[in-house]
Amino acid sequence: MHGTTSAARRRLLLVTHHYAPERGAPQRRWDALAPRLIDAGVDVSVLAPPPHYPAGRLAEDLPEYRPGRLSRGRHGERIVRTRFREHSPRLRSRSLDQAVTAWSSLYLGLRVLRRPSLRPDVVVGTVPGIPSMFAAWVLSRVMGAKFVVEMRDAWPDLIEPAGLFAAGSSARARVLDLVRWLVHRSVSRLQRRADAVVTTTETFAEVLRTRGVREVAVVRNGTSFTPADAETAPAAGPRPLADRPLRVAYAGTVGRAQDLETVVRAAAEMRRRGCPVEVRVVGSGVEVEPLRLLAAQLDAPVDFGGSVPADEVRSLYRWADTVLVSLRDWRPLEWTVPSKLYEAMASGRLVTACVAGESAELVASTGAGSVVPPGDVAMLADLWSGWVRDGAVPDVSPAAAAWVAANADDDELGRRYVQLVDHLLVPRGPTYATRSEAPAPARAASSAGTVRPAAEPAGKPAG
Repeated sequence: MHGTTSAARRRLLLVTHHYAPERGAPQRRWDALAPRLIDAGVDVSVLAPPPHYPAGRLAEDLPEYRPGRLSRGRHGERIVRTRFREHSPRLRSRSLDQAVTAWSSLYLGLRVLRRPSLRPDVVVGTVPGIPSMFAAWVLSRVMGAKFVVEMRDAWPDLIEPAGLFAAGSSARARVLDLVRWLVHRSVSRLQRRADAVVTTTETFAEVLRTRGVREVAVVRNGTSFTPADAETAPAAGPRPLADRPLRVAYAGTVGRAQDLETVVRAAAEMRRRGCPVEVRVVGSGVEVEPLRLLAAQLDAPVDFGGSVPADEVRSLYRWADTVLVSLRDWRPLEWTVPSKLYEAMASGRLVTACVAGESAELVASTGAGSVVPPGDVAMLADLWSGWVRDGAVPDVSPAAAAWVAANADDDELGRRYVQLVDHLLVPRGPTYATRSEAPAPARAASSAGTVRPAAEPAGKPAG
């Protein structure tokens, strides 16, 4: 980052439920954005609970993690730690934790950051969790700041397929159905009231524009992976299997949305066919134990391990013949691109993509790997069996890593966020930036990095 685009120093407040030193995609995103904003002259403050993800309890009892304590992050950002509630993996427990953190963010934000020297010009509420977005909205209005909603996933559309507040025939289920409707309506209304909404994909940005959202910016997730982190497939040629099993690696969240049950069943089918395969799943989530039990029941060759540091993920990818990216067959997930896909593409390994929508288009258009429809056990087993019969895993196009370098580079993404901040504070028209990323071979990669006024809604806006 070089210089600033306005003479006055700008102040940004991030309200989030996930922040360093926790590990995860949301934490990694802002750990990369914060130093680039600061280098560009943006004063960054953060309201976040102390590290308690994914276990649900305080990772370490340090003085700087106490509620209301102000400290500096490793990039110089100002961090005010909020209260949180210890929680279990259950939805109700996690939702209560998010609600407690949101109320604490509101209280501490007004108490600590309202004075003129710290008052923000822009307040960013990032999802997950959803309550943080509402706390950020109130803080922005009380402090007279611009309000930005950052949607990492396709909320509120994921509420229904994810089974949140699931409906039914009982009185309790009817109440939960009403809650789901109210949350969906409230999130949609807040998106339209925001000064800008940030998404990580162009597909979801277009959805929001048709719903009447005024300005939408696409700032993709980034990755610290480069082809140097693994032996690149283009340099080594097809990876021979010889007399060993096919090696499949997955690193990331192990939840319902990832649909790793399909992978376990495909691995079991491979064993039934006499096609040797080893699947390693590294990560945490509510589905780890159910999947472990399923693998044992089916005698599937799948090993599970907990979350590991980035260096160990790199080692895992060097071991693998193919890196797995998987999402369930939910319509809103067609509008998302998991950050793990960029990581896999940059690693130089062949991608097995059990995805649809924008993610599938990106893999196919860049030659990053093979696409299988989500949930299709037979097709996934057929794909892997074919590689085993051929005795080698196919080559990977260098276009995949090149696309990531051009479109998911942390410096470029930080530059776009700075441009968004400047556009909100000193508007210069309907567009805050011209396209600066490399042309992409498919619609999935087009138009990133621009804010455009919304198109006329195609019918009544959602919510």
